[in-house]
Amino acid sequence: MIIITGAAGFIGSCLVARLNEQKIYHLGLVDNFSTEKKLRNYESKRFLNLIDRTEFIEWLELQHDSIEFIFHLGARTDTTEGDREVLNHLNLEYSKEIWARCVKYQIPLLYASSAATYGGGEFGYDDDHRIIPSLKPLNEYGKSKNEFDKWVLLQHEAPPFWFGLKFFNVYGPNEYHKSRMASVIFHGYNQIIETGKISLFKSHHPDYEDGRQLRDFIYVKDVTEVMLFFFQHQKKSGIYNLGTENARTFLDLAHATFAAMNIAPVLEWIEIPHDIRNNYQYFTEAKMSKLRSIGYSSQFHSLEEGINDYIQQYLNLGKIW
Repeated sequence: MIIITGAAGFIGSCLVARLNEQKIYHLGLVDNFSTEKKLRNYESKRFLNLIDRTEFIEWLELQHDSIEFIFHLGARTDTTEGDREVLNHLNLEYSKEIWARCVKYQIPLLYASSAATYGGGEFGYDDDHRIIPSLKPLNEYGKSKNEFDKWVLLQHEAPPFWFGLKFFNVYGPNEYHKSRMASVIFHGYNQIIETGKISLFKSHHPDYEDGRQLRDFIYVKDVTEVMLFFFQHQKKSGIYNLGTENARTFLDLAHATFAAMNIAPVLEWIEIPHDIRNNYQYFTEAKMSKLRSIGYSSQFHSLEEGINDYIQQYLNLGKIW
């Protein structure tokens, strides 16, 4: 059985969809399934078990012989979460528990890290293990993810294969439940439907004009392809970036969203909310040579291609993946 934690969430449910497309149905889905708004993300999927997050470790102790791989994608992903205790429990201690079982029972593990670990980019965006202890994340979420990365690199015992993926700005179907944390594309699409325009943050940094802030946006379908690659090619354990290596502006994103909807662009500028202003990343761009060096050769969607597919195949049709 293949385990996916966070399986009712955005990236987790898309991974389940991709595995189902590969005719892989022997899946155990782990999450808090009491959240009804996520039901659409898994109700039509094929799987063997639904396992409550709070019961998973105990369940794993009993069922470990049947587990061939764990995708640990479950986490508290709200970048504005300030409760360190919540983040430590869900993003750090819970991940340590899963790591320990993967070591004990020799189960390969892939887990979700984040580009939020890079903070303001003082040390660049290279997924070299040597820089990880020096990174200075800008928020508590990023700190919790980096603390686990640092902890992993100090371990003398490890699963037979393990991979940490630093997700950059992921967007795509199945993110409808994420509220404020959903992508600018999702919010922009809905703003256009409701008002005919998109709201973008003004810049509060002298080096960046309004809308010229740069992020490495990656389509969730590319993310699932990389995870499938790691599942199928278990070699060279380590922490890897997962972006496109091509930073784009929020203006590019807005124009691509209007184009996919065949609507002339209308923009308005709003202030960055005070609770995130001091922790706002103005530039991110993944270095991807490490992933390429182990044989991953598929090309990523351009921002325009990804947005077009997302809007025309999912948002316009009210569909999930």
